[in-house]
Amino acid sequence: MATTASITYSMMCLCACVGSGQQSVTGVESADDANSYWQIRGKPTRPCQRGSAIKCGQPIRITHMKTSRNLHTHRFSSPLSNNQEVSAFGENGEGDDLDVWTVQCDGIYWDRDEPVRFKHVGTDVFLGITGEQYGHPIRGQREVHGMSTPNQHNLWRTMEGVFIQPSQDPLRHDEL
Repeated sequence: MATTASITYSMMCLCACVGSGQQSVTGVESADDANSYWQIRGKPTRPCQRGSAIKCGQPIRITHMKTSRNLHTHRFSSPLSNNQEVSAFGENGEGDDLDVWTVQCDGIYWDRDEPVRFKHVGTDVFLGITGEQYGHPIRGQREVHGMSTPNQHNLWRTMEGVFIQPSQDPLRHDEL
Protein backbone atom coordinates (compact mmCIF):
# COMPACT_ATOMS: atom_id res chain seq x y z
CA MET A 1 0.00 0.00 0.00
CA ALA A 2 1.38 3.41 -0.94
CA THR A 3 1.66 6.24 1.53
CA THR A 4 -1.41 8.46 1.94
CA ALA A 5 0.49 11.62 1.10
CA SER A 6 2.08 11.93 -2.29
CA ILE A 7 5.19 13.71 -3.46
CA THR A 8 2.87 15.87 -5.52
CA TYR A 9 1.06 16.69 -2.30
CA SER A 10 4.19 17.57 -0.40
CA MET A 11 4.30 21.19 0.55
CA MET A 12 7.15 23.54 1.12
CA CYS A 13 6.69 25.53 4.27
CA LEU A 14 8.35 28.88 4.57
CA CYS A 15 10.09 28.30 7.88
CA ALA A 16 13.56 27.17 8.76
CA CYS A 17 13.62 23.82 10.47
CA VAL A 18 15.88 22.79 13.30
CA GLY A 19 19.02 20.96 12.35
CA SER A 20 20.32 22.32 9.07
CA GLY A 21 18.30 25.55 9.07
CA GLN A 22 17.27 24.88 5.47
CA GLN A 23 13.71 25.17 4.20
CA SER A 24 11.68 22.24 5.51
CA VAL A 25 9.59 19.92 3.37
CA THR A 26 6.28 18.79 4.80
CA GLY A 27 3.46 16.57 3.60
CA VAL A 28 -0.17 17.56 3.33
CA GLU A 29 -3.14 15.66 1.96
CA SER A 30 -4.72 18.62 0.17
CA ALA A 31 -4.10 18.53 -3.57
CA ASP A 32 -5.28 22.07 -4.32
CA ASP A 33 -2.21 23.91 -3.07
CA ALA A 34 0.15 25.73 -5.44
CA ASN A 35 3.04 24.55 -3.23
CA SER A 36 2.32 20.92 -4.09
CA TYR A 37 4.03 20.55 -7.46
CA TRP A 38 7.45 19.14 -8.19
CA GLN A 39 9.46 18.67 -11.39
CA ILE A 40 11.56 15.58 -12.08
CA ARG A 41 14.92 16.50 -13.59
CA GLY A 42 18.12 14.69 -14.45
CA LYS A 43 21.45 15.10 -12.74
CA PRO A 44 23.43 18.20 -13.76
CA THR A 45 25.88 15.96 -15.65
CA ARG A 46 23.12 13.81 -17.16
CA PRO A 47 19.97 15.84 -17.88
CA CYS A 48 16.72 14.13 -18.83
CA GLN A 49 15.49 14.64 -22.35
CA ARG A 50 12.11 16.35 -22.16
CA GLY A 51 9.31 13.83 -22.43
CA SER A 52 11.51 10.73 -22.18
CA ALA A 53 10.48 7.92 -19.85
CA ILE A 54 12.31 7.70 -16.53
CA LYS A 55 14.02 4.37 -15.96
CA CYS A 56 13.89 2.46 -12.70
CA GLY A 57 17.28 3.02 -11.05
CA GLN A 58 17.82 6.33 -12.87
CA PRO A 59 19.34 9.17 -10.83
CA ILE A 60 17.10 12.25 -10.70
CA ARG A 61 16.62 15.57 -8.95
CA ILE A 62 13.19 16.53 -7.61
CA THR A 63 12.70 20.29 -7.90
CA HIS A 64 9.94 22.28 -6.22
CA MET A 65 8.09 24.21 -8.92
CA LYS A 66 7.35 27.36 -6.91
CA THR A 67 10.73 27.88 -5.21
CA SER A 68 13.06 26.10 -7.70
CA ARG A 69 14.76 24.35 -4.79
CA ASN A 70 15.73 20.69 -4.88
CA LEU A 71 14.62 17.93 -2.56
CA HIS A 72 17.72 17.43 -0.44
CA THR A 73 18.91 15.41 2.51
CA HIS A 74 22.03 15.17 4.62
CA ARG A 75 23.05 13.61 7.91
CA PHE A 76 20.98 15.85 10.19
CA SER A 77 18.26 14.31 12.36
CA SER A 78 14.71 15.27 11.49
CA PRO A 79 13.02 17.29 14.24
CA LEU A 80 10.00 15.06 14.98
CA SER A 81 10.82 11.44 14.13
CA ASN A 82 14.60 11.57 14.54
CA ASN A 83 14.97 10.03 11.09
CA GLN A 84 17.08 11.89 8.51
CA GLU A 85 16.03 15.47 7.77
CA VAL A 86 14.72 16.27 4.26
CA SER A 87 14.85 19.88 3.14
CA ALA A 88 14.66 22.11 0.08
CA PHE A 89 18.03 23.38 -1.06
CA GLY A 90 19.64 25.40 -3.80
CA GLU A 91 18.67 28.31 -5.99
CA ASN A 92 17.11 28.25 -9.46
CA GLY A 93 17.17 24.45 -9.55
CA GLU A 94 20.89 24.24 -8.82
CA GLY A 95 22.10 22.71 -5.58
CA ASP A 96 24.72 20.06 -4.88
CA ASP A 97 25.32 16.31 -5.03
CA LEU A 98 23.00 15.75 -2.03
CA ASP A 99 20.03 16.61 -4.27
CA VAL A 100 20.28 13.34 -6.24
CA TRP A 101 17.84 10.44 -5.71
CA THR A 102 17.34 7.20 -7.63
CA VAL A 103 13.95 5.99 -8.76
CA GLN A 104 13.23 2.59 -7.18
CA CYS A 105 10.44 0.81 -9.03
CA ASP A 106 9.47 -2.50 -10.60
CA GLY A 107 9.92 -2.98 -14.30
CA ILE A 108 12.01 -0.97 -16.73
CA TYR A 109 10.34 2.44 -16.44
CA TRP A 110 8.58 4.48 -13.75
CA ASP A 111 4.89 4.01 -14.44
CA ARG A 112 2.88 6.91 -13.06
CA ASP A 113 0.12 4.53 -11.92
CA GLU A 114 2.46 2.35 -9.85
CA PRO A 115 4.06 2.97 -6.44
CA VAL A 116 7.66 4.16 -6.47
CA ARG A 117 10.42 4.82 -3.95
CA PHE A 118 13.09 7.48 -4.04
CA LYS A 119 16.45 6.43 -2.59
CA HIS A 120 18.97 9.13 -1.79
CA VAL A 121 22.27 8.60 -3.57
CA GLY A 122 24.54 10.20 -0.96
CA THR A 123 23.08 8.71 2.23
CA ASP A 124 21.09 5.62 1.08
CA VAL A 125 17.84 6.63 2.83
CA PHE A 126 14.37 6.39 1.33
CA LEU A 127 12.11 9.44 1.07
CA GLY A 128 9.35 8.80 3.59
CA ILE A 129 6.47 10.24 5.54
CA THR A 130 4.85 8.92 8.70
CA GLY A 131 2.30 10.38 11.11
CA GLU A 132 4.42 12.97 12.93
CA GLN A 133 2.78 16.39 12.60
CA TYR A 134 4.13 19.83 13.26
CA GLY A 135 2.51 22.37 15.58
CA HIS A 136 2.58 26.14 15.23
CA PRO A 137 3.13 27.73 12.67
CA ILE A 138 2.56 24.77 10.30
CA ARG A 139 0.00 22.85 12.33
CA GLY A 140 -1.18 19.59 10.77
CA GLN A 141 1.61 19.29 8.22
CA ARG A 142 3.45 16.00 8.36
CA GLU A 143 7.19 15.55 8.54
CA VAL A 144 8.89 14.29 5.37
CA HIS A 145 12.15 12.51 6.19
CA GLY A 146 14.70 9.92 5.09
CA MET A 147 14.20 6.35 6.33
CA SER A 148 16.92 3.71 6.43
CA THR A 149 14.81 0.76 5.24
CA PRO A 150 12.14 0.34 2.55
CA ASN A 151 8.61 0.01 3.93
CA GLN A 152 5.03 1.17 3.34
CA HIS A 153 5.88 4.69 4.60
CA ASN A 154 8.23 5.37 1.71
CA LEU A 155 6.10 4.28 -1.22
CA TRP A 156 4.84 7.19 -3.35
CA ARG A 157 2.39 7.60 -6.20
CA THR A 158 2.16 10.29 -8.82
CA MET A 159 -1.35 11.63 -8.37
CA GLU A 160 -1.60 14.48 -10.85
CA GLY A 161 0.58 16.73 -12.92
CA VAL A 162 1.71 17.51 -16.41
CA PHE A 163 3.11 14.52 -18.24
CA ILE A 164 5.00 15.48 -21.39
CA GLN A 165 5.04 13.09 -24.29
CA PRO A 166 8.33 12.52 -26.13
CA SER A 167 9.00 14.79 -29.08
CA GLN A 168 8.20 13.34 -32.46
CA ASP A 169 10.63 13.49 -35.35
CA PRO A 170 9.85 16.36 -37.72
CA LEU A 171 8.03 15.37 -40.86
CA ARG A 172 10.36 14.63 -43.76
CA HIS A 173 9.85 15.41 -47.39
CA ASP A 174 11.35 12.65 -49.50
CA GLU A 175 9.88 13.79 -52.78
CA LEU A 176 12.96 15.83 -53.77
